[in-house]
Amino acid sequence: TAAVWLARRGLYVWACDISPVAIAQAKRLAERAGQAERCEFQVVDLDDGLPAGIPVNLLLCNKFRDPRLDGAIVERLAVGGILAISVLSEVGASPGPYRARRGELLQAFSALDVIGAGEADGEAWLLGRRL
Repeated sequence: TAAVWLARRGLYVWACDISPVAIAQAKRLAERAGQAERCEFQVVDLDDGLPAGIPVNLLLCNKFRDPRLDGAIVERLAVGGILAISVLSEVGASPGPYRARRGELLQAFSALDVIGAGEADGEAWLLGRRL
């Protein structure tokens, strides 16, 4: 998982997923990679909101989009913290309830200093820093 990749590079990682199976697999991967002490995994339903926690230097969101969390995501970032988000998009794909509209990420995270962003082939991504 991305959590183990980040841990191998010296970061302490908290990761969540709604699936207990995915969390169990991630824990096993972290253990096999010798990174269990750097990784904390938790079953979380983000439909209930982003759990409370300390400010973070990096927030990675992969293939999950819920606009209700946008404010909490920005607030969770420490000053200078980076958001890396990649979601399904309507750009180059069919519209759907879990797909971002054209320009949605740029609008949602306009409070950040946008380092880069793109939309194509059914995917939208943004990399931004909290000032």
